[in-house]
Amino acid sequence: MLDADFFRRWLAAAAAAVNREADRLTELDSAIGDADHGSNLQRGFAAVTAVMEKEAPQTPGAVLTLAGRQLISTVGGASGPLYGTLLRRTGKALGDDAEVTPAQLADALRAGVAAVAQLGGAKAGDKTMIDALDPAVEALGDSTASFTAAGEAAEQGALATVPMQARKGRASYLGERSIGHQDPGATSSALLIAALAEVAG
Repeated sequence: MLDADFFRRWLAAAAAAVNREADRLTELDSAIGDADHGSNLQRGFAAVTAVMEKEAPQTPGAVLTLAGRQLISTVGGASGPLYGTLLRRTGKALGDDAEVTPAQLADALRAGVAAVAQLGGAKAGDKTMIDALDPAVEALGDSTASFTAAGEAAEQGALATVPMQARKGRASYLGERSIGHQDPGATSSALLIAALAEVAG
């Protein structure tokens, strides 16, 4: 069973991963975006870390809902609303239970990813964060062992964006020039899922 502390540790691990990889995310974004993805996410996850220490929500759903709200209010560009929606919708789907199963988390994440797809109008193959999140959710079964598979699937999904032409988001304005670059949103999404796998151990 996964409790609120597990979800707080997931977000802390995600914040650490974003800090570690911020320069790489910005470098990827400078090729096909606004060159601010790394710094925007760093600021957002720092705010999430701060609010978790201050408010300490007591249920998994409350942890993710608060984190999502914080990202929406502190992150500029498209990534704030998209990541915020992912976490908020996942949190709402988890409800008020004090503990949830990996299967419940898998279902809630599926709802979160669907909400992101609806908000951004993106689907798999459009060269967005969906390309990492979709395969991760598919790989996430009902045991903690499948968290590792989800992390690997997200990483492969991010790598698979390199030969794609972007059809959504800022990169889509580049047309064929977006081909050959790894999508920064898919890359940061893979970091988020890798952090989940790390905490699940």
